[in-house]
Amino acid sequence: MIFLAAVNSTVSPASTQQAIGYPTLFLLVLIGALVPVVPTGALVSSAAVVAFHQSAPFALLFVFAVAALAAFLGDIALYWLGRRGMRSKNGSRWLRAIRDRAPEDRLAQAQEKLRDHDIAVLTLSRLVPAGRLPVMLACLMADMPLRRFARGNGPACLAWAVTYQLIGILGGSLFEEPWEGVVAAVALTLTISVAPSVWRRLRRDAA
Repeated sequence: MIFLAAVNSTVSPASTQQAIGYPTLFLLVLIGALVPVVPTGALVSSAAVVAFHQSAPFALLFVFAVAALAAFLGDIALYWLGRRGMRSKNGSRWLRAIRDRAPEDRLAQAQEKLRDHDIAVLTLSRLVPAGRLPVMLACLMADMPLRRFARGNGPACLAWAVTYQLIGILGGSLFEEPWEGVVAAVALTLTISVAPSVWRRLRRDAA
């Protein structure tokens, strides 16, 4: 009992929150990469806000590393599952999920950019809202090997993690309370994610 009391007295709430928060962030970003309905950008920005207000050493670095690694592993797993679907006569539900979230016009643009810029287009695919899956499908249709895809996807995940972490730091610096920064970061990331699809819909309606 004395030992447990001593441990509880030496473990700060911030360190306990980090011990729980980092694995949770990793799992949610990993799932979000596989099942593209989880707003992973908002998760990273929110985690960055909390880390910014904690002023804990290396907290922001850990958020960056965890988010980038989870995004990379999730993308690699989804691409591997997509390649299996491409080689199967009946396809797969993972390949269908990628196709369903890659509109024909975005896919055509991704294929053109992949021909012109080769693997460099992967680096930008995660920074463009709704650009990851059309580029991934274009790579699948071009039969790009997994190892080559991984080389281009690594920098993409690093750039993505940095971008959404900076959004979180901005939100955290503007507000004194962490929850206010989280709300602002989530609102901004969701706006960035939704804006392109709303713009395309307005253009179609106007045409």
